[in-house]
Amino acid sequence: MFKLNMRYKILAIATYLFLYTPLLAVMVYSFNKSRFGIHWGGFSLDWYVKLLHDDLVIEACINTAVLAVVSTIIATILGTTLAMGLARYPWSKKVMTFFDINLYLPVVTPEIVFAGALVVAFTCLRYISSIFEPGLVTMIIGHVTFQVAFVALVVRSRLASFNNEIEEASRDLYASNWYTFRHVLLPLMMPGIVSGAMLALTLSLDDFIISFFTAGPTSVTLPLYIYGEVHRGITPKIHALSTVGIFVTIALVILSQRISSKDN
Repeated sequence: MFKLNMRYKILAIATYLFLYTPLLAVMVYSFNKSRFGIHWGGFSLDWYVKLLHDDLVIEACINTAVLAVVSTIIATILGTTLAMGLARYPWSKKVMTFFDINLYLPVVTPEIVFAGALVVAFTCLRYISSIFEPGLVTMIIGHVTFQVAFVALVVRSRLASFNNEIEEASRDLYASNWYTFRHVLLPLMMPGIVSGAMLALTLSLDDFIISFFTAGPTSVTLPLYIYGEVHRGITPKIHALSTVGIFVTIALVILSQRISSKDN
């Protein structure tokens, strides 16, 4: 038994090393004084300082933040509403199966297929309105289309985790629908809503493919900026920018896990 447990521990450690060694290498070389290659030229914070004075990086950060925040807010509202509709209305088994399939499709569909479909849709919609020209608006719509499913799944699982006795008690005491929702249902749902929003925000910050297919010339995000810079050569500046993105993503994931683990 001891040998078996030791093997599991070694396997777990090896798996974590396999997953996180590349990220650790990026972090280490973000402090490299040498501009090119893997030759270590000494410790330096110059690349982080240069990020603060790079107008293109600042513009990309602003676009990324606006895209992530706006799309997350919209997706959270739509996803929460969808989850409540699926969980509360007595749908028939066939209709519920249909909804379940369509809810999981954005999650399992390859992003390249999803992005290609968005390009076709926006091309057709541009004949109706110029608002669908490639840019920040189309990127927000594109991100919302896949974020909604993740939010709905998280909130729906939260709704399934608690019984309806408290809500029924509120109605027995003649509370209105709005009062019951505001003071009973919403607080119970809040950990799931926040967790779903955090997950959607993280996915938006890290997304490249859908952003690449729907972006315009003035709506470059950080993933797109990094992709463009890599073609000119990988420098410690890119490592520094990637390191900042890694820590932001890790912070959001940790916050999401802490919120979702709360037991009301």
